[in-house]
Amino acid sequence: MVKILLACSSGMSTSLLVQKMEVEAKERGLDAEIWAVAQDKAPEDMKKADVLLIGPQMRFMKKKLAVTAEEVGIPLDVIDPVAYGRVNGKAVLDIALELIGNYNK
Repeated sequence: MVKILLACSSGMSTSLLVQKMEVEAKERGLDAEIWAVAQDKAPEDMKKADVLLIGPQMRFMKKKLAVTAEEVGIPLDVIDPVAYGRVNGKAVLDIALELIGNYNK
């Protein structure tokens, strides 16, 4: 099972994106757990995730969150603003899977 964590300012704006990603994962037959949290909860939830994607509005937090991500051994990146704005679950799922694959090489 792949575990994908999304983080945004309050955890609310990514909830629709999570739903779209879950539909895409299901269509691919991918066993995935995808969830969203507010930025202050992200460091704790990273311990349970394979990857962290942060909302574009939080790109300023990337360096701070990268410290924890490195400690727990997961990749992280900022979600592409266009994919985020369009709530493109397929594109964001692809990014997450690519990050996990490249990190585990």
